[in-house]
Amino acid sequence: MNIEKIKNAKTKYIGKNIEYFEEIDSTQEEAKRNIKKYDNGTIIIADKQIKGKGTHGRIWYTNLDNIAMTIIIKPKLKVKQLEGFTTSIAKNIQMAIKDLYNLDLEIKLPNDLLLNDKKICGILTEITTIKEKVKEIFIGIGFNVNEKNFPIEVLKIATSLSKETNKNYDREDIICKIIENLEEEIEKIKNLN
Repeated sequence: MNIEKIKNAKTKYIGKNIEYFEEIDSTQEEAKRNIKKYDNGTIIIADKQIKGKGTHGRIWYTNLDNIAMTIIIKPKLKVKQLEGFTTSIAKNIQMAIKDLYNLDLEIKLPNDLLLNDKKICGILTEITTIKEKVKEIFIGIGFNVNEKNFPIEVLKIATSLSKETNKNYDREDIICKIIENLEEEIEKIKNLN
């Protein structure tokens, strides 16, 4: 993983600090358990997750060829401003893949993206609050990029960019585009109120 390339994304704060792990239990859990040491916009990223989290407590399988990351945002927002936020993230990921590779991902509400009717990306958004104010947002993104061999239990329901197109993709390019789109989205939400 080329961390410097990600740090050079066209963002003001997202991805300027990156905590990289070759292997971790879960980027989401790492972000939450050590939140005090991480700045706004920090990305926790791992090549391999052994207890990655999906929705409803499901395991999200990740190996070296995919993206497993959690983006930490410490916004000055009210809870109600985040209505539909996970869907907005999905739209921004959809747009990133369209812009980069001219591929059309389908959004399966509220938090999955599909390619050829198979899951390619999952989003897990968790927040901590103080009364009506959002203290932290943890945006977990699992994206199957160059994965060729899926475990038997997900073979029929999961896919990757590489599996569908027989090409290899640059994970860093995808991350850069996602975080650029995401930062723009967060600024839009702030400016609405």
